[in-house]
Amino acid sequence: MSARRAIVVTGADLAQQALDLLHDFEIVYAGKTPQEDDLVALCKRHDPVAIIVRYGKVGVAIMDAAPSLRVISKHGSGTDTIDKDAAKARGIEVRAAVGANAAAVAEQALALLLACAKSIVHLNERMHAGHWDKATHKSVELHGRTMGLVGLGAIGLRFARMCDAMGMKVIGFDPFAQNVPGFIRVVDLATIWRESDAISLHCPLTPENRNMINAQTLASCKRGVILVNTARGGLIDEAALLQAVRSGQVASAGLDSFAVEPMPAPHPIHGEPNIVLSPHIGGVTGDAYVNMGVGAAQNVLAVLQAAHA
Repeated sequence: MSARRAIVVTGADLAQQALDLLHDFEIVYAGKTPQEDDLVALCKRHDPVAIIVRYGKVGVAIMDAAPSLRVISKHGSGTDTIDKDAAKARGIEVRAAVGANAAAVAEQALALLLACAKSIVHLNERMHAGHWDKATHKSVELHGRTMGLVGLGAIGLRFARMCDAMGMKVIGFDPFAQNVPGFIRVVDLATIWRESDAISLHCPLTPENRNMINAQTLASCKRGVILVNTARGGLIDEAALLQAVRSGQVASAGLDSFAVEPMPAPHPIHGEPNIVLSPHIGGVTGDAYVNMGVGAAQNVLAVLQAAHA
């Protein structure tokens, strides 16, 4: 074991700017697709004081394999892959790099919204096949339509400003939101479903909101609603969404996250023309990679320095 304290990264790399902050530590990489057994073995071997979570889950077995562990730091904003109750019981702090990827994810949400409203993917395929559908195609104009946001954190608020700039009416639900801008009308979830022409999810996944988008909530939406999800796949009952898209209750959906990742193939959604897919890359940009790495490193240092104060 190295004389330097170790930090395990559940990934294959970390931004150089983050590594510069962590120069006093031994950095141990778990690889691109770390499994629990791999992480347990690494923790037993290196007894890390911190884990930076990029991929995979961190549960009880991993925590118990690292008796010196003081902080689990998420390389991003969503901590649903970390067993927070187990961490709390062991005196291990869980931190997230909140807002580090907000710009990137909000831009992806906008891209998916526009792709759905303007039939970008379908028209691109038709054009490449030699068709010219100008006489038969009508896109959706978003100006004047109502955008319903579930979650008004750093990402949701940034996306809300984009929608406001396009002339959309913005309504939002978030029981924890503070200092909400005046152009967002704060409402309850029932109002989101009832009034929205498009809905975008920007909330963490919790046991309470798992499958919040289901057959019942979709049925209570306007017919022809657009749905965008750049948050967590578990927020949506994918079978119910597929049925709603096929029936026309949901006009189209843009999804960047899924109940199971990587998305298994074949999958019932594959080939559905009115669902636009991207492989959970909303937060994956060069800038966000640096911001998330630096944020995760700063959170590690803050906890460890406080422990030694």
